[in-house]
Formats: sequence, C-alpha cells, structure tokens
Amino acid sequence: MSKLELSVASVDYDRVRPLIDGTVGIDGVAPVFMTLDPEEIFFRAFRHAEFDIAELSLSSFTIRTDRGDNPYVGVPVFPSRAFRHSGVYIRTDRGIRAPADLEGRKVGLAEYQVTANVWIRAFLEDDFGVAPASIHWVRGGVEEPGRPEKIPITLPQGVDVAEAPVGHSLSELLLAGEIDALIGPRTPSVMTAAKPQIGWLFPDPRSAAIENYRRTKNFPIMHLIGVRRTLVEQHPWLPAAVLKAFEHAKAVAFSKLADTSASKVMLPFVDQQLREAQDLMGHDFWPYGVSANRRCLEYFLQQHHKQGLSDRLVTIPELFHPTTFEVARI
Repeated sequence: MSKLELSVASVDYDRVRPLIDGTVGIDGVAPVFMTLDPEEIFFRAFRHAEFDIAELSLSSFTIRTDRGDNPYVGVPVFPSRAFRHSGVYIRTDRGIRAPADLEGRKVGLAEYQVTANVWIRAFLEDDFGVAPASIHWVRGGVEEPGRPEKIPITLPQGVDVAEAPVGHSLSELLLAGEIDALIGPRTPSVMTAAKPQIGWLFPDPRSAAIENYRRTKNFPIMHLIGVRRTLVEQHPWLPAAVLKAFEHAKAVAFSKLADTSASKVMLPFVDQQLREAQDLMGHDFWPYGVSANRRCLEYFLQQHHKQGLSDRLVTIPELFHPTTFEVARI
C-alpha cells in the first residue's frame, strides 16, 4: 500500500521539528510540511479547510464543534501552551495598577475568539473579579489594520466590542493613547524599552502565572492538532497514527533540551529552568493525550461557554477522535 501524501501545517516548534526534518515519521503517511505563522494556518484552515493535518486554535475548534460543522477531527496533541499573564499590556500613565483598574477601560484584542484571550478573560474574572462585560473591547489587527474574526461570532448581550478605526492597528492606538490596554498572545511592537508608557499589567508575570498554576494546575492549552474529517472517514487509523508520531517527536525534542553538554537552545541557564519547571509541574510538564489534560480541557470548555463563544457546554469526547483516548502499551 502506498503512503498517503498529506499536507501538514504547523509552526516550526522544537517539539514538531523531528517530524518536519524527517527524523520521526507518521505511519502510513508521506507528509508535506508547511511551517507557517499560526494566524495564517487558522485562517486558511477554518475558512477553507486547506490542510490535511493542521495545528488549530482550541477556541475556534470548539466553536466549530459546538456548531456541528467542524471540518477537522481533533487529536489530543497540544503543540502550543503558554501562561498568559504576560499577555496584558497597558498604558503606564493611566493609573492602571491592578486588574480591577481595567474596568470601564478601552482594551484592544485581535479577535475575541483567540484562545489566549479566552484564558486571559478567565483569570481576570476568576482571580480578580473583572468580568468581560465591564470592559469596552476594541477589535482589530495588532500590527496590521483590518483583521476579521476568522469565524463569525455573536457575543452575549452586555459585551461591548467596537471595531478599531479604519486604517489603524491596535499597536498604533495603544501608543497614541486611544486605547488603555491590549490583550493577546503576540507582543505588540510598541512594547519596547524606548516606549516606557507601554508596559505589562503584571510587573512580574512569571510569578503571577506560577501562583495561578499552584492553585489551578492549569498549564493553558492554546492549540491542538486536527485531521481533515473526510480523510478520517476514509482512513480511521489516521488520528492514532498522528498522535503516536507527535508523541515520538516531542520525546526526541525533550531529550535534546535535557542534553546540557551543548545547549540546543539560545537560552542561558536552561538546565536550571528545566529543573524548576519539573519541580513545579512534574517530569512531563507538556503532556499530550486526554487523561493528563482532562482538568485543563474541562476548565477551558467551561470558560468558553461562560464567555458566550459556545452556545452550549462542549464535552471532551466531542473534540477528539475515539481512537486517541488510549494508546497501546507493551
């Protein structure tokens, strides 16, 4: 049987690179990799289902699952995870000293549905009592004007979202003082030492994130892997093969990260930072699979529904192909 030639779209991560360079293969597949920015992958995948296998936004994937028209079947591989306390940027000259000071302010975001923004709104409300409806949201491109929501959404009554002025990016508006803050996964270009009027809401976002993790045990999931639904209908073995391959690639990447004889990343003190992460979060601090991520996924799905992005509470079995809930053991 000849292998399936399938397109695979992903960001160029260390944990995916063994697949990209061919060190690790996908059983039965001859992959054609495209390494792209996440915004491009998500737009092309959810607008036109262009890729056979793709890294996908967890939030947008949940929206399409809720609506029953998801062109992809989920695989519990989570190539992107991040604590997002560093994703709240403020004007330092507006008297914003604590999360509660965001109430009544104009806060920019690229898309309301972005997964990072779901997580940020979740901790703002759960930990600090700042409800989404208490903020005046301004939507637009962070660096380029005119960014649309990749999937059209209808938000709950009381949530105020205005469009950014035509021809202006959120970075421009933040620098000009037309908005008071900005949230999102991508650091805005105006967040530089040369512009001291722009800073983080949390002066020490790492400590804030660690405190949140100690209470919740959530290492926020941003993205998952999806396989085109029409392919899975023809080849039901494919999701499990994809999970196996990504697990293997992650193991290869971790072994390189842990090799301190010659550091594989341009980050000083990587051995100490690796030990600190494992002391806090366990040896496998970046787990794939459903069982190790059930608490995190359930919390996200609850928040997604609470914030009005899904009309009902989507369940974990709806997200992932049934063959990926357990793996063979020897």
